[in-house]
Amino acid sequence: MNIKIAIVDDNSFLINTVKEKLSFFEDLNYKFSASNGSELIAKLQENHNLDLILMDIEMPILNGIETTEIVKQKYPHIKIIMLTVFDNDENIFNAIKAGADGYLLKEINPKELHKGILETLNGGAAMNPSIALKTLKLLRNPMEIENTSEKEEIKLTNREVEVLEQLSKGLSYNLIAANLILSVGTVRKHIENIYKKLQVHNKLEAVQKAKKNNII
Repeated sequence: MNIKIAIVDDNSFLINTVKEKLSFFEDLNYKFSASNGSELIAKLQENHNLDLILMDIEMPILNGIETTEIVKQKYPHIKIIMLTVFDNDENIFNAIKAGADGYLLKEINPKELHKGILETLNGGAAMNPSIALKTLKLLRNPMEIENTSEKEEIKLTNREVEVLEQLSKGLSYNLIAANLILSVGTVRKHIENIYKKLQVHNKLEAVQKAKKNNII
């Protein structure tokens, strides 16, 4: 097995440290390094026959998170492990959103790094325990927060949902009024309230937003 690896870091001392860790294992083949994201992208244009990139986050010109996003779009076959000093929440979340396959801290020992590389190439996600824990928390919390705020924003009464369903079928106010045994004025009032609650300006937007939020 010959795993082709590149290292991206703006600190040459750290590049050498990582190279040294890789040199313990015959199956890891260090190909090249780059000192920032744009240098990496230039080198990949010449040769993207790589299996994995060990990527620093804080770098000048193009940081690791932006670079990960670009590399993943252009060369989806290349796995990327963020190798960083920081395990702060925002970086982890952004790196994962950008498409990083793993997230390890720089002080990792050679054996663990080797294990993480193999794990990642086998479709797993290399993460040191403190980061894995934070990631779980992050995934639980922002989602919960986002969803509840969206749901709380839109609270339609049963009657409003009925009116909206009729509206989505393209029925006129008169027909809706007849179907729901309401006066046209009441239907109009309901629709005004629906627009206000959904923060939309017309029927099409109202129906689209209601469908997106599973209201109808």
